[in-house]
Amino acid sequence: MSNSECEWFAEWFDTPYYHLLYHNRDQGEARTFIQNLVGQLPIQKGDSVLDLACGKGRHTRILAELGFQVTGADLSANSIKEAQQTMVNGTQFIVHDMRYPIPNRSFQCVFNLFTSFGYFDSLEDNRSVISSVREMLEPHGHFVIDFMNSCFVIDHLVSEETKTMGGIDFHIHRTFDDQHILKDIRFVDKGKNFHYEERVQALTLDDFQEMLEDNGFQILRTFGNFNLASFDRQHSDRLIIIAQKKSWNSSSH
Repeated sequence: MSNSECEWFAEWFDTPYYHLLYHNRDQGEARTFIQNLVGQLPIQKGDSVLDLACGKGRHTRILAELGFQVTGADLSANSIKEAQQTMVNGTQFIVHDMRYPIPNRSFQCVFNLFTSFGYFDSLEDNRSVISSVREMLEPHGHFVIDFMNSCFVIDHLVSEETKTMGGIDFHIHRTFDDQHILKDIRFVDKGKNFHYEERVQALTLDDFQEMLEDNGFQILRTFGNFNLASFDRQHSDRLIIIAQKKSWNSSSH
């Protein structure tokens, strides 16, 4: 149950209910997306790449099958445990908080996919993630962010929804508080009431551009869906960013 001292994502993502609610994600779509992304990047088979906030490793495994040496990192110990049960050659999975660099590791590319950013209460935590990614990247390495298009999501917010998964009715209530898109999730299992909340900052392309440039990145390309169509603030459902580490740090801190 909810623990106010625990960050919501550390608690919710580590439960079996999170994986039950979202277990029907489209693997074929994910594979096409990764293949499209790799075609936009100057990375080659054998390069070391990081899937940051990898969950149970569905994107990690695809990257490994494409020939990369992949590390999947996630804060959820249960997700990493499940990921390790279906490992592909060339993968490593670790429990790790993405606000900190992985010690003594470097990568040609870091992927942060499926809206795995903006979970924190502090904007400084977002900057810590970007700073950590920069530290782990090789010179001129690339950082790929796949986030929701907040403008589109807010305009098309479905306030009430019930999803039945595994015999459990998940009652979902969505709101926007001017800073976060919130998802209130309530359900009953074996006679016990459960309540969790997802809270994601409604970050825009302008927000990412500022954070990335302040931390020594330049944005090369943006896309608006998994087929890598052009990004449109009003109509795209995704915000996909390919950024490159600059050879010098333009941060003014």
